[in-house]
Amino acid sequence: MSGDFVSTLPWLIGGGLVMGFSGVIGWIYTTRLKIHHGYPLEGMWGQSLKPGMGSEAAERVKLLSQENAALRAEIGSIKDRLGNVERIVTDSGYGLGDRIEALRNQDAGRPAAIKDGSTRQ
Repeated sequence: MSGDFVSTLPWLIGGGLVMGFSGVIGWIYTTRLKIHHGYPLEGMWGQSLKPGMGSEAAERVKLLSQENAALRAEIGSIKDRLGNVERIVTDSGYGLGDRIEALRNQDAGRPAAIKDGSTRQ
């Protein structure tokens, strides 16, 4: 029985080393992802550690903030324009279909009847 244990001992040690090495690699990869995405790091006792931000990263944040503000302003203007288009389309006095029919009738030589009851020549 002790011969079986001795013959499997290298496999047990190798498996333990592989599992330990995998755990260390996983921890390093997780820490790298946290740093890459800007999450705070945790120290040994759970305290929060912030990775240092270099001048290049600060400049990038500044440029992204400016671009964000410009895009927000552009979205605001697009919302205003869309509101105007919606107001024009849903306006009850718009009557685009009636006006098109009136123009067709006018081209045909007969008086154009519009919804308000009047006719146009």
